[in-house]
Amino acid sequence: MAATPPVCDFGWKAPAFELPGVDGSTHRLADLVGPKGVLVMFICNHCPYVRGITDRLTADCAALAGIGVSSVAICSNDAVNYPDDSFENMKLFAKQRGFGFPYLQDESQAVAKAYNAVCTPDFFGFNADLELQYRGRLDEGRTAPPPAGARRDLLEAMRQVAETGHGPADQISSVGCSIKWRANA
Repeated sequence: MAATPPVCDFGWKAPAFELPGVDGSTHRLADLVGPKGVLVMFICNHCPYVRGITDRLTADCAALAGIGVSSVAICSNDAVNYPDDSFENMKLFAKQRGFGFPYLQDESQAVAKAYNAVCTPDFFGFNADLELQYRGRLDEGRTAPPPAGARRDLLEAMRQVAETGHGPADQISSVGCSIKWRANA
């Protein structure tokens, strides 16, 4: 089922986290922030919206790294009822898709709840002070690529955040599959 997150709550502070990554390391938000900010993404392996944007997302994250904005992806889906999103499958997905950023598992779903994540993909763009400046879409493509020449919403917004510390006033929400919450979570 498709879900849409709320608009950006400018200035909202990023909750700290410490999660295991597919690289075998434990990652803390404080260690992941780039000199100009950080993009925290809630994604998963099986969602057609995520699968449809992964190549563009990987390229945009590489471009952001070049301007001092780091990126991190988190999978918070219930892997018991959605085994495609298991930790082992996360490792495969990250390798197949050439992730140049950490891909972390939020097995308890506590981080997704702290961020009020709604869907996959759900993007949270923070400035260097960990203040939320972007909560929008990657671009107008959903499960298929956008039309030629389409605006690259996330990339352009995070460039602005890197340059000014502030995101654009006008943002278009991401759309994706709802986070797969555990029944007792």
